[in-house]
Amino acid sequence: MVRWRSGTVTALRRQWAGAVELDVRLPDGAGMRALAYPDLVGRPEPGDRVLLNAGALLMGLGTGGYALVVALPDRLPPDPPQALDSRDAGHLVKARYTPLQPILLGVDEEASPHRAVLAAADGLDGLPVVTADLHSALPAVLAGIHADAPDARVAYLLTDGGALPAWFSRTLAGLRDHLAGTISVGQAFGGDLEAATLHTGLLAARHVLHADVAIVAQGPGNLGTGTRWGFSGVAVGEAVNAVAVLGGRPVGSLRISDADPRPRHQGVSHHSLTAYGRVALAPADLVVPEGLDPALAARVDAALGPLADRHRVVRVPTEGLDAALRATPVPLSTMGRGLAADHAYFLAAAAAGRHAAALAG
Repeated sequence: MVRWRSGTVTALRRQWAGAVELDVRLPDGAGMRALAYPDLVGRPEPGDRVLLNAGALLMGLGTGGYALVVALPDRLPPDPPQALDSRDAGHLVKARYTPLQPILLGVDEEASPHRAVLAAADGLDGLPVVTADLHSALPAVLAGIHADAPDARVAYLLTDGGALPAWFSRTLAGLRDHLAGTISVGQAFGGDLEAATLHTGLLAARHVLHADVAIVAQGPGNLGTGTRWGFSGVAVGEAVNAVAVLGGRPVGSLRISDADPRPRHQGVSHHSLTAYGRVALAPADLVVPEGLDPALAARVDAALGPLADRHRVVRVPTEGLDAALRATPVPLSTMGRGLAADHAYFLAAAAAGRHAAALAG
C-alpha cells in the first residue's frame, strides 16, 4: 500500500513537459528525490511542504524511482479556468476513483471540436500501426519510420499498462517535435488528445491527427511477474485485434534480444510470443530484421515457427537503420541497456518502423 512521507522542497532539478524533479528534506534530515506533475498538484517551489507517496522509491524500483508528490497542502493550486460543473470542458475521468483523478475533454465528446469527425469515423483506411511491448521501443520504431519516410506523420498512442501520465516520460518529451501528436488512451492521460479506448484513439490518430503511421505502446514502467500471462505487455495482442477490427494494418515489433540475462527474454521474448501467439486473434506482420547474428537468427526463426500459421513473418533489410538509431534525438535505453549493449532489440524495433513506412507508401 501507500508509504506516506512529508517533507520540504529544498531544490528544483530537471524539468520537462509536464513534470518537475525535486529534492525534498524529510523531518529526520534525510533527503529524498521526488517528482511532481504541476497540472495535477501545482508547481512546487523551494520551501513548500509536500506530501509524498514514497513506496516505489523505497522499494528501489527502476522506472518508478521517485517519491511522487501527492499534494502541496499549504499552497493548493487554483481551480482550472474552465467551469467544471458541466460537460462543456469534458467529463472524461481517468485514473478513476483514485485521489488524483483528472477530468479531461475526450477527443470524441460532445464538447470536442473533433466530435463530428469521430462520430462519422468507423475505420482506419489501411493505416499501418506498429504495436510494441515496451515504451523503450518508441524512439527506435520512430527512427525506422523516418529513415525512409522523413516527412511521415506519426501518431503515438500511450496505453495504460505502464505510466498513466504521459508527462512521466522524458523520452516522449524529447520526441514531441518528431510526432504528429500523442493520444493517451484508457486510464492514461496527459497526451495532446485524450481517448476513452484504444479504438477511439486509433480513429483519432487517422482522422484527427491525419497520421500516416501510428505506434501503440504502453508508457514506461511495464509490470511483469515472470509468468506466462502476468505482464502488462499482454495488451500488445489486444492492440493487434483493435487495429484489425478497424481496418488497419497491424505491424508487430518483436522484442528480440541476445543481451537480456533472463532466459525468458532471450531470442524472442516470451512477452512477444504470448501476446502475438495467444492473445492476438487477427493476423499481423511480425517483423524480423535481416543481418542478425546467425545464432540469434536461428533462435528467432525457431520461436516464430508456431506463429507462422496465423501471422506473416516479414524479413526487413537493415541498411541505414544503425545510423538512424544513432541519430535519435533521445537516448536509447531498455532495461538499462543502450544501443551498443542490446543492438538487436533496437534494430528489431527500427525494422518494424521501416516496414510500416513501406506499407504507408
